[in-house]
Amino acid sequence: MIPETFVLATHNAHKVAEFQHMLGARFPGLTVVSYDGPEPIEDGTTFAENALIKARAAAAHTGLPALADDSGLCVDVMNGSPGIFSARWAGTRRNDVANMTLLLEQLSDVPDAHRGAYYACVIALVVPATPGSPARETVVEGRWRGVLERAPRGDGGFGYDPIFVPDGATLTAAEMAPDEKNARSHRAIALVELEKVLSDLR
Repeated sequence: MIPETFVLATHNAHKVAEFQHMLGARFPGLTVVSYDGPEPIEDGTTFAENALIKARAAAAHTGLPALADDSGLCVDVMNGSPGIFSARWAGTRRNDVANMTLLLEQLSDVPDAHRGAYYACVIALVVPATPGSPARETVVEGRWRGVLERAPRGDGGFGYDPIFVPDGATLTAAEMAPDEKNARSHRAIALVELEKVLSDLR
């Protein structure tokens, strides 16, 4: 049976609303609430490990089934980097412009044919044990493939969006309308996979 309330391990109200919109449309009555507890140290070495760290912390703090996501940009010729370090690629402080500038410098000599990359989003689900069922942990992933431009284009989005052109598109993710980007993104793909997992809980 699908729980009625899930806690999303984030303080980002926009992300909570996005999860609520996607999951609520598929499962009427399902509610996603934000996490108000302490943030755990994300010391995992993969997106999945970090997502599980956050989901486990939220589940333990609230007693509710918990969701958490971790995402980033993975560049083919850099063996998947920046990866889990995407948000702090240029230093410990989050700075989208500095991160993007550094990545472009590192790729300056890479031919167009080898500038493939993908955005990855991993969503972890942790359902605490109940008297009638054991604890459950599940991880799903969405990947949004594309190529990297040599200079930023567009004012929308965030992160590396101004240099990421999805496969089959001519616009960067930063030039796309928000609704179009959100419908095609790595998080949207991961949420579709999450919906399949939740359907199995029926």
